Amino acid sequence: MAKMKKERMEQLLAACGNIAVEAGGRILEVAEEALDITEKGDGSPLTLADRASHDCIQQGLAKLDAGTDILSEEGDIDAFLSRGNEIFWLVDPLDGTKEFIGGLDEYTVNIALIDHGCPVLGVVYAPALGVLWAGGEGTGAYRRAGQGSAEKIAPVPKQRPETAVVSRSHLSPETVNFLEKNEIAETSPRGSSVKICAVAEGAADVYPRYGPTCIWDTGAGAAVARAAGCRVVDLKGNDLDYSPEHGVLREGFIVFPAGMQVILRGEK
Repeated sequence: MAKMKKERMEQLLAACGNIAVEAGGRILEVAEEALDITEKGDGSPLTLADRASHDCIQQGLAKLDAGTDILSEEGDIDAFLSRGNEIFWLVDPLDGTKEFIGGLDEYTVNIALIDHGCPVLGVVYAPALGVLWAGGEGTGAYRRAGQGSAEKIAPVPKQRPETAVVSRSHLSPETVNFLEKNEIAETSPRGSSVKICAVAEGAADVYPRYGPTCIWDTGAGAAVARAAGCRVVDLKGNDLDYSPEHGVLREGFIVFPAGMQVILRGEK
């Protein structure tokens, strides 16, 4: 795909934001029923809210951009992978299902556009918080709370990280080691893609995740973070790749402002 014009990017961001907000509304509508939990093949939970959001996003994206394929956590993943798409929509209808089931408000709707392994557009919506984060190549990133105006966001420029946002349910020994190496004493546990957006908007300096994640967990947040002026790298320091030819799992990643000095795993 040739680099998208800013006007077209802004149009897609606005449309995807509307789709995410509508999907978030569906999640809230079925919240009472959604605790009728089933289990997917990998043992992770699935609720009626996941399905309601998935259906809403599928319909919205089909109307917006019928020619571009969709990879959704709740879709037919094997069929998508067999088609070998390099440009596609990447969707997590309900990121943070465990938080949702637990009654916490840190769950999100994630929609990203992937172009040859790169997340070029992303929207992250937290229905219970009423907050939308969005960003794309050439547009910068912004945050909108409720019916308020969209406000530009950017990470806090620092030479070294002082604060970190960490997973509420995945604080691994490798993460602890990362925090020690970077001399980070202040951490804030959160759930879902809210963690990536926290770095993008300057609420935290870095987000380390040591442990496997699926590409739909991070694609939208990565697009927002990149648009805000952050890097999203794998555990070797390379830009995190979203090409489905490498499968849907990634070993881990780190989000931090571009230009910040961060000690990765294995460094002295």
